[in-house]
Amino acid sequence: YFDCIFGVSGDMILGALVSCGVPVEKLVEKLQKLNINGFELREEKVVRSCINATYIEVITEDQHKHRHLSQIKEIIEKSDLSERVKNQAIKIFTKLAEAEAKVHGTTPEEIHFHEVGALDAIIDVVGACIGLEYLGIDTVVSTPLHFGTGTVKCAHGLMPVPVPAVTELTKNVPVVRTDIEGELTTPTGAAIVTALASSYGFLDDFTANLVGYGA
Repeated sequence: YFDCIFGVSGDMILGALVSCGVPVEKLVEKLQKLNINGFELREEKVVRSCINATYIEVITEDQHKHRHLSQIKEIIEKSDLSERVKNQAIKIFTKLAEAEAKVHGTTPEEIHFHEVGALDAIIDVVGACIGLEYLGIDTVVSTPLHFGTGTVKCAHGLMPVPVPAVTELTKNVPVVRTDIEGELTTPTGAAIVTALASSYGFLDDFTANLVGYGA
């Protein structure tokens, strides 16, 4: 159950999963099956709004490398990861490509990924799928996604918040617009949640076995 009242990003999802008990060492071990070099995960305990949370920093060497969807799919498909993780990760990246293509007036195959095609996004997406599998989670439910306001700088220049890709990804998904300055929900976070969530809403009758906070 993703409680996204303060937004959602790839880093936040990874942090929440680690906070719930996924060892960082296990994430790294599984991510190495992608056969890509030049990354490491750094775990940090932080305090946000007086809440102890886990921040997972993805440190990479090729931040400025752009990739097409076909290249990302090839990296994932050629790995030794489970079929479940592969299928989920490809589904997420396909949603991202479709959203970016719609915004920029091209096709998913032709879209040049910038931020979301960088290595850190691949680590976020595949890492999230690995973490969910490790915890044995078969069903994902999410609260409505919360948006901030203002502008943010990205590869295409100055963009409104929420950025157009997030607006596209969250069509037919319940959202809450706030007056909080800044990008609460990122394209990677929105893609992970919308690709995996089976339903949305504020659950008021359930039993929690694990609780984790991602920064």
